[in-house]
Amino acid sequence: MKLEPRRLAGTYEIRFEPRGDERGYFMRWYDRDIFARAGLPTEWIQANESSSLRNVVRGLHFQRPPHAETKLVRAVAGRVFDVFVDLRRGSPTYGQSDSVELSAERKNAVLIPRGFAHGFCALTDDAVVSYLVDNAYAPNAEGGLAWDDPALGITWPVDANPVVSARDRAWPRLADLEPIG
Repeated sequence: MKLEPRRLAGTYEIRFEPRGDERGYFMRWYDRDIFARAGLPTEWIQANESSSLRNVVRGLHFQRPPHAETKLVRAVAGRVFDVFVDLRRGSPTYGQSDSVELSAERKNAVLIPRGFAHGFCALTDDAVVSYLVDNAYAPNAEGGLAWDDPALGITWPVDANPVVSARDRAWPRLADLEPIG
């Protein structure tokens, strides 16, 4: 596996290296020793999975401290446009976003550290996202950021009427949000 730093400090795209033969393939998508040598989290508390149809937008979500989460996110089926926004208090890249396409075919993942909002949109009819988190979910610490806030500069690859939950439509814009972390 290869860890490739992204534009925002602490974020990484992880490229897996499957080994295949006539039976299919085998790959390692997490290795504690590789993560530890890179100074990345190695203790995962929960494994989560969601399924989304094409044009569904989920996010942008985060957990407030002390329940903030590092996420290791991958698409196990289909393709998603995965987005993360730096909300860390005092960060030189506060309010900036980055994105990466995750797909079962590309066999990649993204590591998103604590202090970031995270979301994605499904690019295929049945996109399944699986992710590990390093802190337990706490409903009272839940937060979000408006997925379509123009200040974020995100060009979402969705049609004019994406499917977005009522909760995700109600999150505040960046200008109305307190930094976290």
